[in-house]
Amino acid sequence: MTATKTPTERPPAQRVVRRAGDRLFAGSAKGSGIFILVVLAGVAAFLIGEAIPALTAPAEDVPGGEGLSGYIAPLVLGTLLGAVLALLVATPLAVGIALFVTYYAPRRIAAGLGYAIDLLAAIPSVVYGFWGLAVLAPALVPFHVWAADHLGWLPLFAGPASTSGRTMLTVGLVLAVMILPIISAIAREVFSQAPALHREAALALGATRWEMIKMAVLPYGKSGVIAGAMLGLGRALGETMAVAIVLSGGAGATLNLISSSNPSTIASNIALRFPEATGLGINTLIASGLVLFVITLAVNMLARWIVNRRADFSGAN
Repeated sequence: MTATKTPTERPPAQRVVRRAGDRLFAGSAKGSGIFILVVLAGVAAFLIGEAIPALTAPAEDVPGGEGLSGYIAPLVLGTLLGAVLALLVATPLAVGIALFVTYYAPRRIAAGLGYAIDLLAAIPSVVYGFWGLAVLAPALVPFHVWAADHLGWLPLFAGPASTSGRTMLTVGLVLAVMILPIISAIAREVFSQAPALHREAALALGATRWEMIKMAVLPYGKSGVIAGAMLGLGRALGETMAVAIVLSGGAGATLNLISSSNPSTIASNIALRFPEATGLGINTLIASGLVLFVITLAVNMLARWIVNRRADFSGAN
């Protein structure tokens, strides 16, 4: 008699032999990830170590004589003000461009327009800075005067209007052009991956193209647009040369967008003052760089969290 195999018995698991190429690729990928973390930790350790003298120094010894917080606070305000202004201008434009390229423009025009928008990311920051200084700033002077006369009751346009146009408003518009290709590229990619089942169902039910976009495309791509905007915000926070060329900074904390008295940004302040700084001044600049490092890291972590939040979404669900 032959022994019958019970239903609970299973054949022994076979050991999968990984090829040398697979092991090499897995080790390289893991090593690259660890290397990035080590570099990030090294940068953070350097910034913290160099910033300690400024953190522990008396307030009167810090440049400005108001302590480290009094020195960095206006810079943080200027950094956030310019970056947020750029984000408010660039995000609607990027979404509109992405929708036009993806769902409205003919295929040939869409491809060329997409390439043209992406090429904006290849222009050096110095070129943007000189463009803002020589072209955009003089062109905005009439608007500064008009805003000071008609909108002066708002803190953002309190005036007096700048006669040179080198204001925080000009910087915000320059940064908006610089981050536009980042947000637009991510938005185009997300919108193009909207589930065809949802789009075709909306059109089959009689929806117009805009109604289809509103019901099937925008809800699907909302998290991607937010993540792209956060990445663009991180780009604007760290911009140096364009801001240093355009902005006439150096004033204290103010929300005035059209005056010549503007708070500088952290990155541009470091670039302008570091060559002449000595001793505690260098430590103070590095401490402000540490603050910018924390802000940028927080923005990128927020963007990654938003992307992962919708990672499991699919059109079939």
